[in-house]
This record gives sequence, structure tokens and C-alpha cells, in this order.
Amino acid sequence: MTAPAPAPAVPAPAAPRIRRREWLHILTRAARTPRGMVGLGLALVVVLIAVIGPFVVSYPPLAFVTVPGSPPSAKFPLGSDILGRAVVLDGGWQLLLMATGAMIIGVVLGTAAGIAAAQLRGWRDGLIMRTVDVILAFPQLVFALLLVSILGPARWLLVLAVGISHVPQVARVMRAAALDVSERDFVKAVEITGVRQSKVMSGEILPNLITPLMVETGLRLTYSIVIITGLSFIGFGLQPPAPNWGYMINENRIILTSNPWAVVAPAILIAILTVGLNLFTDAIARVALGIERAEKIIAEAAGTGIVSEIPA
Repeated sequence: MTAPAPAPAVPAPAAPRIRRREWLHILTRAARTPRGMVGLGLALVVVLIAVIGPFVVSYPPLAFVTVPGSPPSAKFPLGSDILGRAVVLDGGWQLLLMATGAMIIGVVLGTAAGIAAAQLRGWRDGLIMRTVDVILAFPQLVFALLLVSILGPARWLLVLAVGISHVPQVARVMRAAALDVSERDFVKAVEITGVRQSKVMSGEILPNLITPLMVETGLRLTYSIVIITGLSFIGFGLQPPAPNWGYMINENRIILTSNPWAVVAPAILIAILTVGLNLFTDAIARVALGIERAEKIIAEAAGTGIVSEIPA
């Protein structure tokens, strides 16, 4: 009697890989939605003003070009500030660079902490998350203000302080998302083969967190703009004579009656930028979760009479 043939080896479950350039696909679909088009359009207008604005004017941005507090004129469409400078168009690009730097620091450190806590578990999870909770106990603006007030309003320190203040929120969101991914079969199959944990986290878990990562990136950029502007408003951001939209709102309040545009213009630009980024971030989240597609299908069905009513 012959021995039974050995059963064929069962291959390890393949990882459900994210389609190549999935993040670009999501961004493209989000930009085509009405919400995304409005948000992206508003944000791009302010970015273009901040980047191209300094090259449009023919005078140095810090030059005293006219009488302080002058109203708008043909030569100076937005008038002058309290020192006689027309610097409104030159105050935004540094804000964008600093906010982007703070966003990158917060997202990178928070994502690394969240994924590590979800994958390593045990005492290492507790250590990481308790450290995050300590930072989370301080409101973001208070935490950044504390560091800047102690060590001074240096540009790099301001970016670092705002970036670190983002870490707790990003870490908690990414940990919650990574906990689900780390329990899937394809991650367990890779772990069994003896692959290093760092390789598992970067090669298997991180690529499947594109959606929450993109949403957090948009949110942290918006919050960075708001916090840096707030710090500048109270005098802890970029120091004069450097042009700064946040500081301009504060220092030009004295000439509000003679030239309100010295206050209104930077305030409107900051508001438009934050609203635009929020709308586009919301569009990304809705596309990634399939909400936009579901609403479109329901609307088309209602228009053709397939459904009698759309539930609230």
C-alpha cells in the first residue's frame, strides 16, 4: 500500500496591495467633485497671490513707499500699512512654507508613532501612547506658545513647535487605522516569514493607510496656518520688519479707519485659504469613503423615478 502523496503547500495569502499611485487617483477624483473644485480653486488663488504677488510689484516689499495708512489708489491698490509699506502681497509665501514644514513634521512623526504603537503592542504601545497623551494634554496653541516664549521666536523653532503639537492627533488617528490593517491575513503571513517589524510597518501597513494619511495631511496643513497666524498675531511669529499676514492684522488695527484694507486683505486671504483647504480635504475624505459616488447614484435614481424619496 503506497503512502498518500503529501498535500500541496498552501500559499500565503497575498496582500491586497494599494493600486500604484492610488493617492494621485484619489486626488484627481476629489478635484473633479464640486466640493473639491471650489476648495482647490480657493486655495490656489491664495497660493498664487502669495507666490507671485512679490514679483508683480515694482518696489521693494519693505520700502516706505507712501504716507502711512494711505487709502487704496491707482499705484497702491490696497493702500499702505502703518509704516507706509505696501507689503500685503508679500506676506504669504513665508506663512505657506512654515505651515508646510510644520505639517510635514507632525504627519511624519505622528504616523510613525501611530503605526509603531499599533504593530508593536504591549508595553511599547503603552509607552508611545502615554507620551502622546502628555503632549495632548496641552492645547496646540498653548503648547506652541510655551516653547516659543521660552526659547524665543526663531523661525525653525516656530515650525518645530507647531509640528510637534500635531503629533498626538495624527498618532491617535493612524494608530486606530493601523490596528485594523495589522490584524489582516497578509500582514500576519509576512510576519511569519521572519521579516523585520520595520519592514512590515513600512512595506505592508503604511501603503494601506493612504486615505487617512491624506486626510490628516490636509487637516494638519490647515491647522498649521491657523496656529502660525495666531502666534504671529500676538507677536510670537516672524518678527518685524519681515512681512507677515498674521502680524499685519494686529499692527494695522490702529489705521483701521483710514485704510481698513491693511487689516481686511490679509484676514480675507487667510480665511479663503483655510476654507479652501478644508473643502478640498473634505472632498478627499468623501471620495475615499465612497460618499460622493453613493450620493450621485441616489440623485440619478431619484431623477429617473427609480426611487420615490431620498432618506435624510
